[in-house]
Amino acid sequence: MSYAVKEIFKTLQGEGAHAGRPAVFCRFSGCNLGCTFCDTDYAGVDGTDGGRYDSAGDLVAAIERVWDGPSARRFVVLTGGEPLLQVDAGLVARLHERAFEVAVETNGTLHAPLGIDWICVSPKSRDGLKLRAGNELKLVYPQAEVPPEAFADLAFDRFSLQPMDGPALAENTARAVAYCLAHPRWQLSLQTHKYLGIR
Repeated sequence: MSYAVKEIFKTLQGEGAHAGRPAVFCRFSGCNLGCTFCDTDYAGVDGTDGGRYDSAGDLVAAIERVWDGPSARRFVVLTGGEPLLQVDAGLVARLHERAFEVAVETNGTLHAPLGIDWICVSPKSRDGLKLRAGNELKLVYPQAEVPPEAFADLAFDRFSLQPMDGPALAENTARAVAYCLAHPRWQLSLQTHKYLGIR
């Protein structure tokens, strides 16, 4: 299988349960949704270390080059767009062979291959959600059609509420804080990479 990748880069994970952890981000090209509030450029293969990789081995070699550090605590975040359009069990296995812990950030509309170490679902709709269990459910808030209550019965270890970026960020943050205070199951997730000015 070949893989279309927008970019590969090393940074600190900026949001959710792993915020602050060094990670290589592998951003796959393409998405199956058209969210009006998406803050990520996932079109094409023209980013840093982006391109078409002919095999899982080629892509893992590129991820390993970008990691360029100790072999302990290697962490890769497979993201997009929608990574599960392309991520398969062979890629996950090859990453494990090279001692990477594998996380995926997905909209949850596609099933995930076995073996992923951390599954973070960020739903954009109540409909079509196939991944109804995982490590973290991270909801961008507020979304008029997608209230947090819609996901209360799902089997996730952690529920994160992330203020929607944009002109209303301050208001959205205040609303997210108030919601978390009133509903302690939810934890606030901030996009710390934006505050720090890193990718």
